[in-house]
Amino acid sequence: MFHDLILPYRHLTHLLDSHFDRLSPELQRAARWVQAHPAELGLQSMRQSAQAAGVAPATMTRLSRALGMDSFEAMRRPSMLAFAESVGRSATRASAAGHDLPPAPLDHFAQAQADNLNSVRTRNTPQELQAAAQSILEARDVLFLGLRASFGIAYHLHYTCDWLRANTRLAADAGGAWADQVLALAPGDLLVVVSQAPYTRQIVQSAQQARARSVHVLALTDGNLSPLARLAQQSLFFDTASPGFFHSMTGAQALAEALIAGVAEQGGAPVVQRLAQRQQRLQDSGAYWEKKQPAQV
Repeated sequence: MFHDLILPYRHLTHLLDSHFDRLSPELQRAARWVQAHPAELGLQSMRQSAQAAGVAPATMTRLSRALGMDSFEAMRRPSMLAFAESVGRSATRASAAGHDLPPAPLDHFAQAQADNLNSVRTRNTPQELQAAAQSILEARDVLFLGLRASFGIAYHLHYTCDWLRANTRLAADAGGAWADQVLALAPGDLLVVVSQAPYTRQIVQSAQQARARSVHVLALTDGNLSPLARLAQQSLFFDTASPGFFHSMTGAQALAEALIAGVAEQGGAPVVQRLAQRQQRLQDSGAYWEKKQPAQV
């Protein structure tokens, strides 16, 4: 047991990762919330945190003990310190910039979005991004799947990837038949899934079905404790922090763009040829607005 020892926040996340598979489903739910909401953990009471995580207050105590800590307070202390350090850094930056006034609401959003953008760099190595891009290039067929807030990310991935290689599809159907596209995948194909907490059940089930049939799964998600990360052969991560009610999708969008940029860079001559052909077709069809030049006399 850790007795009154103030652990760094990175050690807390390591404990959550290393103990997760041995936890009960109820403790896993609490662990996912703890890892996804460090600021709230540091600021809220045990009862408030438990309510936000959808578990009983006693579950938070059991989780702390399962991680080798004496109490909920010992578990939340690393988050309190990390939050205090973050506030101190923000105040230092504001002072250095000569801002003595309290930050405006948009400043909080701007800082959160900057942190989410930075998470793409800090949570993914260049080698991991390159390997994920190579998986997209080498797969026979690629299916992109995202639902609810993640649908826009999956759509953008499909739209841009389709410029670079053939045989890409978006799992989307107003009648709900998109699930058939997942079931049609076979070994040699790739399923790219996008989701963040709270994870859409259909996304997780689709990843389970694909993995059970030896289909390669690439997950874009928000952490190691994501059920998608634990199912996928490859995972890339993004942060979703926001001072508002809704999660931010800025990090997910930045990660999607970085991934497709890797596909373009690693695709070589076939990608260049497909891009040229696609651009020429659009040019010939008048897909984009161009102001007509006056006729020369």
